[in-house]
Amino acid sequence: MENRKKVAFYTLGCKLNFSETSTIARNFEGEGFDRVDFEEVADIYVINTCSVTENADKQFKQVVKKALKNNDKAFVAAVGCYAQLKPEELAAVDGVDLVLGATEKFNITDYINDLSKNDFGEVHSCEISEADFYVGSYSIGDRTRAFLKVQDGCDYKCTYCTIPLARGISRSDTLQNVLKNAKEISEKNIREIVLTGVNIGDYGKGEFGNKKHEHTFYELVQELDKVEGIERLRISSIEPNLLRNETIEFVSKSRTFVPHFHIPLQSGSNDILKLMRRRYLREVYTERVNKIREVMPHACIGVDVIVGFPGETDEHFLETYHFLNEMDISYLHVFTYSERDNTAAALMEGVVPGNVRAKRSKMLRGLSVKKRRAFYESQLGTDRTVLFESENKEGYIHGFTENYVKVKTPWNPELVNTLHRVTLTRIDEDGSVRMEFLEALVKA
Repeated sequence: MENRKKVAFYTLGCKLNFSETSTIARNFEGEGFDRVDFEEVADIYVINTCSVTENADKQFKQVVKKALKNNDKAFVAAVGCYAQLKPEELAAVDGVDLVLGATEKFNITDYINDLSKNDFGEVHSCEISEADFYVGSYSIGDRTRAFLKVQDGCDYKCTYCTIPLARGISRSDTLQNVLKNAKEISEKNIREIVLTGVNIGDYGKGEFGNKKHEHTFYELVQELDKVEGIERLRISSIEPNLLRNETIEFVSKSRTFVPHFHIPLQSGSNDILKLMRRRYLREVYTERVNKIREVMPHACIGVDVIVGFPGETDEHFLETYHFLNEMDISYLHVFTYSERDNTAAALMEGVVPGNVRAKRSKMLRGLSVKKRRAFYESQLGTDRTVLFESENKEGYIHGFTENYVKVKTPWNPELVNTLHRVTLTRIDEDGSVRMEFLEALVKA
């Protein structure tokens, strides 16, 4: 029998990338390849790139080096967002053989005829206007949860963002296909599904390859709640202007959707929100948070915020800081603004010096620690359900409650991928929460 070729994957960036890497990996397996870890010797290394992280090119070069260290004769392919935006740049990196943009990445096995190294990376990348069809995907690498992609692309024109350039227009999976994928996942003994996409609140648009809407995000949520065999559904990031009160109400009474929302704010200053071309003002954000708190007082609310955007004065920043400090939120994801080619913000006046950006970022990260601690303290003494993960970290097993409190207890392999009712008792030195078991909720 001929030797089967080995393929390994490395994913940079978001949950959506992870779900797409998983789908590409399944395509390889369907073509007779064996998947191995990136640390192992493989015939092909596929790197799924990201355009959002700072130093994307530097990160990419390090990953290529790592691959070639494992096997200097390996075939190296780059796919994904950065491959769409800067294909020539990636192709010029030493050791890269193939670069595929937004529409080609799912057909990667068609481009790999022989695995001989190329002197220069071969590029196949479309005009982004051609990225107008939808490819569904989900990841099942971590057996406790799966990322299920429901939507791709974005029609918003935020002045700092390259994602519409990297992923194309907003388009959605058909409701039927999302439900089919959810069912497949539930049959693999996975307890939690995280819904992911670029702008998931826009779900429904482009379900038929045009702008016709047959379904909305609210309808998607209602239908997914009926899928048998799923214990938990989590909404990943959703824009405040697209998170409707009816969806919040539904989640509060839902069988499977958990009380956890991640809502990008980006700035607490209306002046800066306008410069960013966001589609809401801070008053809308306050309304959303208040609505969640009204129907789910124990919900976890995460916030994305960008510091150092062009034109952000000390006054603007303090407006953001005080806005977040006074709001009943649970944690922050803080991003330091960095210039991106072909974006309107890169040409704006009022550039904020790097050291000022760093200082503002540090202040908000400090605020995030304080917020998370206060949220965890508010949960002590309550009964929650924990889903335990699969890793043994220094003799402990970790898990998350439905409202995203991180808990730990001494390692016990029987707890992996099981749900248990617990009482949250105290906060440990490392910031996670200790607990006592009430009873086994679900048999392993």
